[in-house]
Order: sequence, then C-alpha cells, then structure tokens
Amino acid sequence: MKLYHGSIEVVEFPEIRQPNRTLDYGSGFYTTTDYDQAVQWARRRLRKDQNEAYVNIYEVDIDAIRKANTLWFDSPSEEWVDFVYANRNDRNFNHKYDYVYGPVANDRVYAQFALFESRLIDKQTLIRELKTYTLVDQLLFHTPQALESLSFVDFRRIAL
Repeated sequence: MKLYHGSIEVVEFPEIRQPNRTLDYGSGFYTTTDYDQAVQWARRRLRKDQNEAYVNIYEVDIDAIRKANTLWFDSPSEEWVDFVYANRNDRNFNHKYDYVYGPVANDRVYAQFALFESRLIDKQTLIRELKTYTLVDQLLFHTPQALESLSFVDFRRIAL
C-alpha cells in the first residue's frame, strides 16, 4: 500500500512525535493514501520564510497492519466521533493502538465538528452530515513497532 506524508522536510526516517496541538488520532506519524491531501498538509506547514515543501512517499506492509493492534474506521461512525472527540478535547486521553485508520477531519469536517462540540448539533446529525462529504483518509503510526512496517520510497518537491 502506497502512503504519503506532507512536510516541510524530507522524512526518510519517520518518528513518533508529540504534537503541540490536539490531533484527530493522537500522537504519532500521520500518512494518507491521497497525494493531494499530503500536498495540502505540506503547504499548511510552510512558514513565511520557507519556500520548499515535500510529499514523502512510503510503502507499508498491509499484513502488518492487519496483524497489529489496529483501530479501523471505514467511515464516520459514533465510535469514530467519540475517538476523535477524546483525542481533540482530553489532553490526558491516550490510546494503545499501533495504527489508527479512518477519515480525515479536514476544514469542512472541522466546521461540522465544531458545531457538535458546541452542542449545536447532535452526534447523529454530525455523522449524517459527514457522510455527504467525500472524505480522504489518514493512517496514523502510533508506536515505534508500527513504524517498522513503513518503508521510505521517495519524495516529491511541491511547486509553490
């Protein structure tokens, strides 16, 4: 399975990093199967003094994911909402999964999620709304053991 990671640097040796903000699936190394999503992630990381961004390309052993402690969400569900909500709102929340796969809470999704977090819509309305969007995916590598299944292939410099 081919995966992409958008960054302001070439990441030949991925690491598990503690984020400086809350993320959908917690700490780790985030990838996607969608090249354009990785491009967006890379561009979002750029600062004014930087003029280069990259999409790092990897291969992952899908059998390793299947055999590991993996949390897999094919689409938004109550469990997905609860998991993302816990990661984004409880700084003490920590899960024990090696991998987490599921939809990306992109900007449009964040807007809906903010309505849910503000209690302006309920969970079922949130899920119903999200299912009308075309969502891209993300695969989080949460443990060092998970990262062992990831192999760096190449990178692409992004035109700015």
